[in-house]
Amino acid sequence: MEKAFVKQFEALLEKYSELLVGEATDETMEKVKMWALYTHIAKSMPALAKHWNGLYPEAKEEMKQLINEIKIMNEQHRSSQK
Repeated sequence: MEKAFVKQFEALLEKYSELLVGEATDETMEKVKMWALYTHIAKSMPALAKHWNGLYPEAKEEMKQLINEIKIMNEQHRSSQK
């Protein structure tokens, strides 16, 4: 992969994080990336997500917490924009 593409994709992720939750720290962007990928997997291959959830129940709980954290951050960001 070209360095330019990687930088451009990171810029996209940074902007998405800013628009979604109001910040784009490295930690937040990593959380948003995990949230987005897991959400996509759960929608496009639900059997795979279910299998993973069964194999790693602790990780499933962490993912649930992450999803809730992103949801709360998004709600707070949206309410601060009004």
